[in-house]
Amino acid sequence: MSVVVFLAEGFEETEALCPVDVLRRGGVSVILAGVGGEYITSSHGVTIKADAEVDDLPDEEYEAAFCPGGMPGSVNLSQSWKVNEILVKTAQTGIVAAICAAPAVVLSPLGLLAGHNATCYPGCESYAPSQHFSGDGVVVDGGIITARSAGWAFDLGLALLSALRGPEAAEKVRQAILYRV
Repeated sequence: MSVVVFLAEGFEETEALCPVDVLRRGGVSVILAGVGGEYITSSHGVTIKADAEVDDLPDEEYEAAFCPGGMPGSVNLSQSWKVNEILVKTAQTGIVAAICAAPAVVLSPLGLLAGHNATCYPGCESYAPSQHFSGDGVVVDGGIITARSAGWAFDLGLALLSALRGPEAAEKVRQAILYRV
């Protein structure tokens, strides 16, 4: 099984690629899934080639599904039927993660944060007025992992790796990249 990471026009590249790097260093198979095409341009003009287009993904179970933030990337993710379908399905048996605007813009409208603690980028709470968001950098609550901003991207990657492969795997990667040693 693998982890699917959704990329839509206007995604935040740090929020997407730091966790992907951590996961791949930890031995996790990651699929970058482009919404609306194979080449996706970030909010800062960096174009990334996706591994697959989201609409071409096979109908399978994923260990985790991850939504990076960024604007209008988060809004573009929320408007994809296939992204929403995979997120809801993955939440039933796996882990769903999101960072920055994505917890409020993508996960909350799907009901995936209901009954869970979560965090998001300050000001994005207005997209999900019924959800309480903490000011914490990373929040792990059951199968939901959220992070506040790009500054927490490595921490999110390590939290996701820990949830998928255990704390030892996350610690090994943390030490290898000399992160906060």
